[in-house]
Amino acid sequence: MIDWLMQLDFIGRALLAGLGIAILAGPLGSLMIWRRMAYFGDTLAHSTLLGLSLALMLQINVYFGLFGISLLVASLMALLVRQKWVASDAILGLLSHTMLAIGLITATQVRGVRVDLLGYLYGDILAVNMQDIALIYLIVVVVISALFYLWRWLLAATVDSDLARCEGVPVEFTNWALIIMLAAVFAIAIKLVGVLLITALLIIPAAAARRFARSPETMIIIASIFGCIAVVVGFKASLAWDWPTGPAIVAAAATLFVLGLLRKAV
Repeated sequence: MIDWLMQLDFIGRALLAGLGIAILAGPLGSLMIWRRMAYFGDTLAHSTLLGLSLALMLQINVYFGLFGISLLVASLMALLVRQKWVASDAILGLLSHTMLAIGLITATQVRGVRVDLLGYLYGDILAVNMQDIALIYLIVVVVISALFYLWRWLLAATVDSDLARCEGVPVEFTNWALIIMLAAVFAIAIKLVGVLLITALLIIPAAAARRFARSPETMIIIASIFGCIAVVVGFKASLAWDWPTGPAIVAAAATLFVLGLLRKAV
């Protein structure tokens, strides 16, 4: 098995990495839609560029910087949206664009290392290596296991947090667990579709699956399947027409969403 993985070319490695992220896009994207967290996701995605820049500047492992800043910003957002003196959407908008601006500024100040901003903004999945794949599938196993264990609590807190508290669900613990999982996935997804399109990869397959699902569980399964289809179709389109791979994957996911809308309209 290991020998087979080592013999994969760059296209095989990229496809394997994309399918790993797509598997996670189903449950996490569904939870983001149910909880109306799309703007939360955008803010978290924009912060990853700052994490990358700081990691390069401090000469530490890139994924430590990505996860650390993602978790810090996600925690900050979770605390700030509770205050009453500024609307939560204004807080998220302020943090989103501020983090992106600071990340861009910091990236230009990194000395001795050439930072490919376009690669990190739009993704460069063809550059993934075996270390990236190993980390992605480690996160897949950990997140899927955590979701399996916390699923009933997550669903209860999503439907009605007050009622869930009355039933003994540890709502705060569950919310923080979701934040940590999102931070981890956003950190590893930056190479797949880049800072600007990470949220789209999670949201669009789940939104498309919503048209076909009859229960929360079937929705997350269909969303993961749609995500995998989008990865494969996006790869083929990228190779056939020389499109950037990350945007091609998101465009394929958007096509699935439109087809779902047409199916319901007919």
